[in-house]
Amino acid sequence: MLVLNLACEHGHRFEAWFGSAADYESQQERRLVACPLCGSQQVQRLPTAARLNVSHLRAEPKPASSMKDEQARVMAAVRQLMANTEDVGERFTEEARRIHYGETEERGIRGRATAEQTRELVEEGIAVLPLPMADVLKGTLQ
Repeated sequence: MLVLNLACEHGHRFEAWFGSAADYESQQERRLVACPLCGSQQVQRLPTAARLNVSHLRAEPKPASSMKDEQARVMAAVRQLMANTEDVGERFTEEARRIHYGETEERGIRGRATAEQTRELVEEGIAVLPLPMADVLKGTLQ
């Protein structure tokens, strides 16, 4: 079993397990390796240091917020957002306009919109928050 540290183009770091280096390369070539946080398939392997017994040379780490803690907070916020909004899918721009102009009840929605559609909504004064969320977030990460 081979455990690799990976990162996507957005800087999300994660760990993945493969049967061998060849398995990793094969899955990477077939675009099967994706970031569990954003779904990006632009994933690269991070360098790993060889296992050296140098613990006597290490200084005590300073307490700081780790990347894992930050990712966990972001994921908790995204899950809360998803639990408290209605997924309107491709009808997002239409529903956002209907809510804004009082044609339907006000509620939290989420869905898909192109960059151009998002720009048009903002120009109309409709508050939107673009988030690159993959379909993988609809389920569990594990």
